[in-house]
Amino acid sequence: MSNSYETIMVLSTTLDEEATKALIEKFTSLIAANGVVESVDEWGRRKLAYEINDESEGYYVLVNFKSEPDFVKELTRVYQITDHVLRTIVVRRTA
Repeated sequence: MSNSYETIMVLSTTLDEEATKALIEKFTSLIAANGVVESVDEWGRRKLAYEINDESEGYYVLVNFKSEPDFVKELTRVYQITDHVLRTIVVRRTA
């Protein structure tokens, strides 16, 4: 049984455009390999509410996807061990 989820990634703005796209592709490929990517919405650079790792801006990306509940733990683990990922959140969507 698969559930609908959305995840928001805040990536470091110290990366160049090509490296940022590669990091987004890495995560969307991981999600696609374990579920179905419904949409990827790049919000771009935004000011952070507070500094994270001495950075005042982040590159925001929203991904809507469907997957098995077990995959969310693995996705969170990969986020945590990847450099240049400032913050993430994965939530289950209802309706």
